[in-house]
Amino acid sequence: MAKREKIEKIECECCDVVQTHEELIQKVEGHLPDEQKLKDLADFFKVFGDTTRIRILCVLLASEMCVCDLAEVLSMSQSAISHQLRILKQMKLVKNRREGKTVFYSLADDHILTIISQGMEHVEE
Repeated sequence: MAKREKIEKIECECCDVVQTHEELIQKVEGHLPDEQKLKDLADFFKVFGDTTRIRILCVLLASEMCVCDLAEVLSMSQSAISHQLRILKQMKLVKNRREGKTVFYSLADDHILTIISQGMEHVEE
């Protein structure tokens, strides 16, 4: 059985009285995206909730690679890599290009580099 990390219990503090601040509420309501955009954003971040997909993205930060190379580097089957790449491609996080019989994958754009870099920075604090 795998050893579980002890998670520190952090309690959230609440107000001692119920009091709303109308000017703050109105300001925020005007900036809140619509429900569909929020759902799309949540779905986007769900993709980052899988260690295998994060590993693939980290490899692709260094170099574009074909499925065979990704499978070798990550010690996984080509089928498992292909499955994860399909999800990453659907979410527009990776792109591919064909060179003869080989298909190379790379990050879709610099936004992905920024997201991974900032996420790593955050967890390393």
